[in-house]
Amino acid sequence: MITKAYAHSLPSSPSNQWETLRDHCDAVGSRAADIAQPLGWAEVLRLAGQLHDIGKLSAEFQAYIAGERTSGGDHSSAGARIALDRYGPHLGKVLAAIIAAHHAGLADGDDLARRMAGAAKLIPTGWQDHAGVLPEMAALASRMPLPGGPKGFAMSFLVRMLFSCLVDADFIATEDFYARATGNHAARGGHTDLAALRGRLNAFMAALRADAPASALNTLRADILDHALEKADLAPGLFSLTVPTGGGKTLASLAFALDHAVRHGLRRIILVIPYTSIIEQTAQVFRDALGAPDDILEHHASFDWELARGARAVDDESPDAIRKLQRAAENWDVPIVVTTAVQFFESLFASRTSRCRKLHNIAGSVVVLDEVQTLPLPLLLPSLAAIEQLALNYRTSVVLCTATQPALRRIDGALRDAHGVSMGLDLPPERELAPNPAGLYGKLRRVAVERQAAPVADETIAARFAEAPQMLCIVNTRRHARALFDAIGALPGAVHLSTQMCARHRRLVLAELREKLKTGAPVRLVATSLIEAGVDIDFPEVWRAATGLDAIAQAAGRANREGRLKDAEGRPRLGRVVVFEPADGLLQHDIRLRWQATQPVLARHADPLGLDAVRDYFAELYWSKGDAARVFDAAEVGTYPGILPAIAETARSLDFPFRSIAEAFRMIDEDVMEPVVVPWAAGPQDDDAEQLLARIAAMERPAVADLRRLQQYVVPIPKKARDEWLGRDALIPVHPGLGAAILRFPDLGHYRPLTGIDLADLGQRDAGMNVF
Repeated sequence: MITKAYAHSLPSSPSNQWETLRDHCDAVGSRAADIAQPLGWAEVLRLAGQLHDIGKLSAEFQAYIAGERTSGGDHSSAGARIALDRYGPHLGKVLAAIIAAHHAGLADGDDLARRMAGAAKLIPTGWQDHAGVLPEMAALASRMPLPGGPKGFAMSFLVRMLFSCLVDADFIATEDFYARATGNHAARGGHTDLAALRGRLNAFMAALRADAPASALNTLRADILDHALEKADLAPGLFSLTVPTGGGKTLASLAFALDHAVRHGLRRIILVIPYTSIIEQTAQVFRDALGAPDDILEHHASFDWELARGARAVDDESPDAIRKLQRAAENWDVPIVVTTAVQFFESLFASRTSRCRKLHNIAGSVVVLDEVQTLPLPLLLPSLAAIEQLALNYRTSVVLCTATQPALRRIDGALRDAHGVSMGLDLPPERELAPNPAGLYGKLRRVAVERQAAPVADETIAARFAEAPQMLCIVNTRRHARALFDAIGALPGAVHLSTQMCARHRRLVLAELREKLKTGAPVRLVATSLIEAGVDIDFPEVWRAATGLDAIAQAAGRANREGRLKDAEGRPRLGRVVVFEPADGLLQHDIRLRWQATQPVLARHADPLGLDAVRDYFAELYWSKGDAARVFDAAEVGTYPGILPAIAETARSLDFPFRSIAEAFRMIDEDVMEPVVVPWAAGPQDDDAEQLLARIAAMERPAVADLRRLQQYVVPIPKKARDEWLGRDALIPVHPGLGAAILRFPDLGHYRPLTGIDLADLGQRDAGMNVF
């Protein structure tokens, strides 16, 4: 029996300075209990921490940590098996699932069962001396089963939340040990509290109100803000904020979220946005309003830390450099997070450690889901089930914030199963934060929508661009955007904008465009849908390729945004919004469904952007699809026809197929997208990207702040392109210890100054709407 066992070693240091197994298990158990306290599962997570690494007591692992072996073998199955044996088929299985997964990620239930069947032989002799006294079942007072949601969903969601607590505790406890041992401070925490941030925002909003010129629009924005704040006393739960574009809902939603969070003791604000481009703009608006740059996190790129380790045994911790870097994975430990819908929802259904570790920090928060109508239809019901769980069992307030509120409530009656039973969220009308949404639509009308009767060729759009010095055209794919830009590239002020450009590049382009629009200079912009939701830019004329009415309404929000257009006599006039079908007739599946629902609404309503028309559109979109349970939960999980059926069928045994669900829940289904880093520079004197990359490459464990800054240079590209460029050495590792986890271009040879990464020479298929 081994009497002196270690969990972590220090290169070139004697073993008496290493971290003992008992110290590590105690540290993880204590931190996991603190993390899980708001969830009501503190003692269960303390127990998980005690057992999670008990398999490191094995002779194989101790030889590995001493440098005598290249691998330490399976060290998580032992603790999982002990938990299963001692705490039974319910709590024991939950503990086994999260302990066994704390390196390799949550497994499918049948895979876990196979591991547990052979795990008894891995339990080391004398493990009790290193784990400490385990509590009796009666002392664990767990909250099983949790109420609400489709069959089994609450339980599967809980397992992910508890897994998040354990993984984050393990990462941070390990990070703390190495920081203390090497004298390097682990830079986490120390943020401004929400009450102080609320005070700063109140002062900022008061100054805005005092300086704003007297106008009907500014009065309306003030009324919307005041009405939202009046609702902040309502108990945490589900809310809606239905405000047409231009009504000031970005700052109104932040003001409500901060006030509501402070009044109810909630911990952070998470703003979820459909497109990366708006993250940059919105985060900057928040920084300006709050004066707190270090308290606001933009998070949109998820580097695949596990990928760097390649094929490995379930607990292989080598190489050590990768493990140290992996601990820097994002855990959302900041007061305000601005992230994408892809990042948020795919994390809620993830199985991997680095993607899941932040989940517990969503609990006890205010989550603002901006433009919630953009959720992909095949994943709509699982997404709603996750929203419901956060509100029902994790003391999270979720605000469905949009200019075109979709019919997602049960009382709307739009989502029905095969038996005609209404589905959706339990969200009563009194929890609407906007005053009289129907009236707001009329007061904020600033455009007229027209539809082209016949399909429109790029040559026709290019001809209109030649006539209109300030015009925006939004198309559905990056390929179409490039082709149309090529057609108008010789015109003065021609500009391209898509997610093939890195965030910092897009941000500077948008800033330049705003200034040109104000001065009347030519601006002829071709963009993908990233320009639509929330981007503060104002054109007199906008063309929009065929799509759903909700997206058309967002495009319309970029036309006459401030209501400043005048006719020849100086009287106010409406902006022009033109909806057209591209001549090639190619529409992606989700867009085609939305366009089919849009066409009859355009024919029936004189104002297709009014609230009645919007309701009519969502009725067409949802009602006409028949059994919502099949159509809006269409991601196949093995042999199961949907995510919710997969969970329901395995609920009794708790053998949930976590890994398969994570693989199935993809918000972009055309291509798997992978982030790569571009060393973009605004000019010859701009070396910010290269300095940042050099600093990261030189450090054994880069600072979290540097990895966060790196996101502004990230571009998502198809995995096929990434793999091919990696094979050509056109992509290289950002850090020598990371391998393929974070890749960068060594130069800008594949990055065009006007259009971003050029995929043409690889013949890559476009990834479509690109909601990253």
